[in-house]
Amino acid sequence: MKFPAVFILAFAILNACNGNNQGQGEPIVTPPESIPPVIGYSIIKTYPHDTSYFTEGLEFFNDQLLESSGGDTDASPYPSAAGIANLQTGKVDTRILLDRAIYFGEGITVFNNQLYMLTWKNRKVFVHDALTFKRIKEFQTPTEEAWGLTHDSTNLIMSNGSNSLHFLNPETLQVTNIVGVIDNNGPVSNINELEYVNGFIYANQWLTPFILKIDAKSGKVVGRINMDSINQEITNKYPASREMNGIAFNAKSQTFFITGKKWPFIYEIKLQ
Repeated sequence: MKFPAVFILAFAILNACNGNNQGQGEPIVTPPESIPPVIGYSIIKTYPHDTSYFTEGLEFFNDQLLESSGGDTDASPYPSAAGIANLQTGKVDTRILLDRAIYFGEGITVFNNQLYMLTWKNRKVFVHDALTFKRIKEFQTPTEEAWGLTHDSTNLIMSNGSNSLHFLNPETLQVTNIVGVIDNNGPVSNINELEYVNGFIYANQWLTPFILKIDAKSGKVVGRINMDSINQEITNKYPASREMNGIAFNAKSQTFFITGKKWPFIYEIKLQ
């Protein structure tokens, strides 16, 4: 299938202007032709989840589930923090606590035994020892906002709510590459929490029930996991809950752990 010249011009303009968080020099890409298939899943187990955590990041490290939360001064009880989630009790043992009057905690990832924690609009990345949780250093993010964080074998990978994935040098946080996320309709924005697995990035798409499977090199969405049934169940039974957010891959069990902001449960799922 070929795209008409008018469509290609319109798409190029749209992609170049996509999101007010993007920097200059970001790639203009041609959308893939096929509709990304739906990826099935089965629920393996359900665990309690700490509803005091406004979940922004989720990741396994040393057989422990790490979780971060965003909180602000809007009379909310939610901490701007990160810690170890207890899958038996659902409570998070908070090890990093930010001043929520200043910082809104966002995504986390562990690279070379260092825990990187984003902040939303402060352009700060705090780096802690992943074993002791002692702060080591801090960096400035390359974009005005920072949302989700993961890593491959070389780079940190950051989302900022646009359709761009920023690949960052872990030692300097300088941008090494920018990959635009696209599907058959063009740029896909609202890319949020991230998890890198075997060459693919799994991403929550903010305000939707979808987890996107993205080819890390091309940015193409190669599959969608529709979590609408779980999302609806949570929304109907627990009105205080917010949008789905949080993806962690357990390499030992080859399963994903999924939750959301203020959700009462974490779901362990197996992709088909």
